[in-house]
Amino acid sequence: MSHNTFGHLFRVTTFGESHGPALGCVVDGCPPGLALTQADIQAELDRRKPGQSRFTTQRREPDQAEILSGVMPDGDGYVTTGTPITIKIDNTDQRSKDYGDIAASYRPGHADFTYDAKYGVRDYRGGGRSSARETASRVAAGAIARKVIPEIRIRAALVQMGPHAVDRSRWDWEEVGRNDFFCPDSAMAAFYADYLDGIRKSGSSIGAIIEVVAENVPAGWGAPVYGKLDSDLAAAMMSINAVKGVEIGDGFAAASLSGEDNADAMRTSDTDHPHFLSNHAGGILGGISTGQPLVVRFAVKPTSSILTPRPSVDKFGRDVDVMTKGRHDPCVGIRAVPVAEAMMACVLADHKLRHRGQVGASSFWPFPLTN
Repeated sequence: MSHNTFGHLFRVTTFGESHGPALGCVVDGCPPGLALTQADIQAELDRRKPGQSRFTTQRREPDQAEILSGVMPDGDGYVTTGTPITIKIDNTDQRSKDYGDIAASYRPGHADFTYDAKYGVRDYRGGGRSSARETASRVAAGAIARKVIPEIRIRAALVQMGPHAVDRSRWDWEEVGRNDFFCPDSAMAAFYADYLDGIRKSGSSIGAIIEVVAENVPAGWGAPVYGKLDSDLAAAMMSINAVKGVEIGDGFAAASLSGEDNADAMRTSDTDHPHFLSNHAGGILGGISTGQPLVVRFAVKPTSSILTPRPSVDKFGRDVDVMTKGRHDPCVGIRAVPVAEAMMACVLADHKLRHRGQVGASSFWPFPLTN
């Protein structure tokens, strides 16, 4: 099984399965001399780990990160050496017996059938590599990526659950860390609690939309045609488990705008950047960053593991009804929020290094203006 690596200069390889002894990542290309401790990685993993509220899977994993390589002592801390950084995260609370009854059956909505069709073998215990458990590795890598781009602020939030969207007039980034849903609207967070309780108790699930924003990204990152920043961001977000749609800026809503409304007009300003009058493009034009905030949204489908029996088939070609037992997120989109931030960080760290490698550290803006 190939294709477990993404990135060009900042390269991330993830390994491990949902019910294996451990999972983790290898980060290759991290610059040397960056301060990095296990506590830096743990802070991000703690935001994603399961079992922190009744609204997520009750699988109890400490998600304790262990750095195996790529750092060395430096004074009272550790610094990166420029060599591959390996992070291991032990699995301690897997219950493979929960899947024994459906070991030969394909769960509707999961990758069971497609993995069997491609490889002739699959890990029925929670999905193996196709499980959202793999995203813990991405979050660990994202914590390292943030060290490469300390000037950039990356934040994400859950902005819709089912058909219920937040009220953007009540948007408060501080509220994201105060509720169980990473939601920027306190009133909607209270609504989600009752709403998801009903879905959870019925044994069903619901989808969500996540928005991730990166601020202080300089103009000029990304490359035309096949190295576009937005195409790399879209691929990164689409690679997250259960994601079925990605948009940059206004995304699909741009189709209903006129050319006059959609174009992000500019004026001169007293800073070293032009002043954009809007940000319909989500901070990227021609695959290259504009200096405005990068805005990405993605849709997460409902968790496919539900208690309601669903028609399916088994590996022997027989019709079956599948009911998935075990511990599952009623809305997997909740824990996708820190994963979104991690993927944004990894892509931007990669593009920072690629930009520096192609044009150096200098900026070509502001240009000398002539009348």
